[in-house]
Amino acid sequence: MKDSVRGHLDAMLLAVLEPGPLHGYAVIEALRQRSGGRFDLPTGTVYPALRALERAGYLDGDWSTVGGRKRRTYRLTGSGRRALVAERTDWQDFSRALDATLAGES
Repeated sequence: MKDSVRGHLDAMLLAVLEPGPLHGYAVIEALRQRSGGRFDLPTGTVYPALRALERAGYLDGDWSTVGGRKRRTYRLTGSGRRALVAERTDWQDFSRALDATLAGES
């Protein structure tokens, strides 16, 4: 499953954050739930990607303390929303081309 996520993780993270802010572990849970359990990604994959998206300006993050534990909550920025729209368009174009190729259409 790891190879199927490669190249699509940023779009997946932006999509799960679209409805509203989530802390890191909740992002992992949302990926797992929305994929029917197929995307059960480790923290070592998700957290660095979240930080990279934040550095790119697609996410804003804030620290909070809950139950004595610090956690970072992420939310989409305007740039992140635009990037998600572009990712969805690219995916739809790719998906149509792949479907046509696999179906043997010309």
